Order: sequence, then C-alpha cells, then structure tokens
Amino acid sequence: MKDYTDIIIAPVITEKASNIAGSGKNYVFKVSKNANKIQIKKAFEKAFGVHVTKINTLNTNPKDKRVGRYTGKTKTYKKAIITLKDGESIEI
Repeated sequence: MKDYTDIIIAPVITEKASNIAGSGKNYVFKVSKNANKIQIKKAFEKAFGVHVTKINTLNTNPKDKRVGRYTGKTKTYKKAIITLKDGESIEI
C-alpha cells in the first residue's frame, strides 16, 4: 500500500458535499485516481484513527470551459464518499 498521504488528496467543499455531510457520518474527499476502495479505507483509518463502514467512489467527468475564444476542459479526479461508524467524526 502507498502512504496515506499519496491516496487522500483534499476534502471536497461544495454545497452538494456539505448536504451529504449533514448527517455527520459522511464525508467527501478527493482521492488518487488509481486507488481502490480497500486502499482508501486503510488510508482513512490510518490518517484519522476512525472506523470506516462504507465507501462509495466515482470518477468525475471533464466539463467544457471557455475564456474568450479559448476552449478547454476542467480536470478530472476521483471522489470518495466515506461513511463512518456511529459516534465517530473527522475534523476538517
């Protein structure tokens, strides 16, 4: 396994992510593209000292963006929705 700092990139702070995290058990993070669910679970348990019960992952699609006459695409990344055991939390 890689070091957990190679797997966990950053928390996702958006309106949709904060709605998901409203229950206090779920958190949304950007993770490495080539990490699987088992590696993500071990990384979170090692980094934050919590028990992970469920992980949902998804790959984001690039979106077209335009600045004047120049076009391009946004970056893609893998997003992980982490569900923790009851009574546990992460300080972000």
